Amino acid sequence: MRLELGKIFIKDMQFGNETKVENGVLYVNKEELLNEVGGDERVASIDFDIVRPGEEVRIIPVKDVIEPRVKVEGKGGIMPGFMSKVDIVGNGRTHVLKGAAVITTGKIVGFQEGIIDMCGEGAKYTPFSKTNNLVVICEPKEGINQHQHEEAIRTIGFKAAAYLGKAGKEIKPDEVKVFETLPLLQQAAQYPELPKVVYVYMLQSQGLLHDTYVYGVDAKKIIPTFLYPTEVFDGAIVSGNCVSACDKNPSYVHMNHPVIEELYERHGKDFNFLGCVITNENVYLADKERSSNWTAKLVEYLGADAVIISEEGFGNPDADLVMNCNKITDKGIKTVLITDEYAGQDGSSQSLADSTPKGDAVVTGGNANEVVVLPPMKKVIGHPEAANIIAGGHVGSLREDGSIEAEIQVITGATSEVGFNYLTARGF
Repeated sequence: MRLELGKIFIKDMQFGNETKVENGVLYVNKEELLNEVGGDERVASIDFDIVRPGEEVRIIPVKDVIEPRVKVEGKGGIMPGFMSKVDIVGNGRTHVLKGAAVITTGKIVGFQEGIIDMCGEGAKYTPFSKTNNLVVICEPKEGINQHQHEEAIRTIGFKAAAYLGKAGKEIKPDEVKVFETLPLLQQAAQYPELPKVVYVYMLQSQGLLHDTYVYGVDAKKIIPTFLYPTEVFDGAIVSGNCVSACDKNPSYVHMNHPVIEELYERHGKDFNFLGCVITNENVYLADKERSSNWTAKLVEYLGADAVIISEEGFGNPDADLVMNCNKITDKGIKTVLITDEYAGQDGSSQSLADSTPKGDAVVTGGNANEVVVLPPMKKVIGHPEAANIIAGGHVGSLREDGSIEAEIQVITGATSEVGFNYLTARGF
């Protein structure tokens, strides 16, 4: 499968009389956008704001971040199962408004949404302090339950991103990148001298507002399966979960998956990248056993010499990560794990809820329990009092002066378990 990604670099975003891209500026017609995304009876109000890198603005609580994209050539459309039919995507040409993002906020859905600061200490931890952001502020009607609330906000965010993406359909991209994965036997034969690598892509799917969607299907209902990597860039996988902000994969991250992009970058040079095996994260032991058995079986069947395994979330999913590691290693296939840590505020606690001596090659996204003070901002979009509730905060996190003392767990993307973050390690 071959996909061209045409990147249109967005340097600024402004409201205007017409939604269009001109000279690197994305103009947004507010009234037209409202007509596009409105109409959900579960929502009391929808409003929009624009924030840019360096502005003294805080967005809290953040539900999802989505990148505007549009299908230009090839089958299907963006975010199949939601914004388009369920045709197989990942082929043809897709245009991307690079540097633009849609962020959804409003009254808190669960207790694990996050914070994005556009400047100051918090901006150092989140990649979304560097994007020009259309903030969609959705307030729910009284009486709807959390799952209805989550679905309404998720759908509105997807609609807003799809609407903005259309502005790039006829624009000549500033850069075009090509990604291609051949049918399996052809791909395996393409670089016979290089080790064959598969990416095991664990999806958060534990229910309780912990859901990820594959072609519109809740991932807790799937069994592990094979995916062309290019499908991911067209939004075949999107977020619907409210896990801790620091290691949640927003829809934007799925569409810009750094592990997949890096594997493509080194494909044909250091190894032969065969593709992705997607698997879910489960609550019950029998489901964990089933999914890890299937994952190991698929990886072996594909003839992989090595795999990279990433998880999303922490605690219970650590068991899925370890099961995948053990069963794949037992088949003689090398593994590298990507996770983050919850090692306590002093760093002395056990980092993961489960472990294995077979996990002898691990990349960490950082310790989510590190404490940070986020300075007050001139403008806050959303509900600042959520800082006292969201995971990583505590009663009193929001100070009288508007500053927030909390763990970096509250910051969207701070310890990304696929590496979509800014933390690095320093040796002593």
